[in-house]
Amino acid sequence: MQAEGLELWRGDRCLFRDLSFELPEEKALHVSGPNGCGKTSLLRVLCGLSEPEEGAVRWRGKSIRRDREDYHQAFAWLGHLNGFKAELSARENLAFSVSLRRKTDDEVRNNTLDQVGLTAAADLPCRVLSAGQKRRLSLATIMLSAARLWILDEPFTNLDSKGREMISELLNSHCASGGAAIVAAHQELGVEQPYLQHLKMEDAV
Repeated sequence: MQAEGLELWRGDRCLFRDLSFELPEEKALHVSGPNGCGKTSLLRVLCGLSEPEEGAVRWRGKSIRRDREDYHQAFAWLGHLNGFKAELSARENLAFSVSLRRKTDDEVRNNTLDQVGLTAAADLPCRVLSAGQKRRLSLATIMLSAARLWILDEPFTNLDSKGREMISELLNSHCASGGAAIVAAHQELGVEQPYLQHLKMEDAV
């Protein structure tokens, strides 16, 4: 991915300008900075959910505006909202969410639920899951997406220490297998140094 000269405003506030970076395969970009500096807004631009006033985002050399279908298949997004159906179980929500992108079988989905620590809660309706369990379910969806690029907004939120360690392990494994990630987070990612890049954002002006 390449971001070139990005500029974004919210009303009369410039969240960022002339922001550029390049993210190759096998790298995780840690986007950090104070609250309100535009981290989430930047991630939404990188997903194609918001349009910048200036600049371009390219995936494999092509503008994401011109080749949206290919790009949307290439990345998986984890935002603040999980989008699960309250009355469906964790297992059913995972099956439905993943089916929108690819085919998987019961064994693969069950193994993933076990990997994120949700085996015991797999058949509970999502409305009774804790915020941390819902976050784990969101991560299971990301893992099964087969996306080469993960874009994660504060993935550590609502997770205990084991959950945070799990995310670090997932990011390391994803990069080691040739994937890439962009992660907005206040804390360190726990990603091995060869895989890590940094983008520190400043207060909006």
